[in-house]
Amino acid sequence: MERVSAIKDETSQQPIASAWRPVLVDLVASIAQGDFSPDRLPPSIDRIRPDVAAQIRDYLREFGETLAELPDACWESSVSQWMGDHWDAVIDLWTKESGASDLVLTVRVYEVQSEHRIDVESVHVP
Repeated sequence: MERVSAIKDETSQQPIASAWRPVLVDLVASIAQGDFSPDRLPPSIDRIRPDVAAQIRDYLREFGETLAELPDACWESSVSQWMGDHWDAVIDLWTKESGASDLVLTVRVYEVQSEHRIDVESVHVP
């Protein structure tokens, strides 16, 4: 698999950086299990705010399908874009019932010293 770097380009979307992908896979697995506890989340994920966790639970319940683990194919359509002080990233989600779905996970990725920190924004249908 080709290594994808995090690119700081405010003019165009880029693929999700390879370094973020395992963390996002673990994050989606936690969300699929409904487990938002800090000890379950990958270390580079900032605590998911209670209002965001509630929004995600409610939205998934209303959507009516079961969130699935991220397959490698999701990286073909998921994107990020540098916004000047962070990346906005949109990860296409899959469900057990339908495979590729209309759902997306949105996150912000920040550079903190030599690490990347991920702040969960929402799960929704754009």
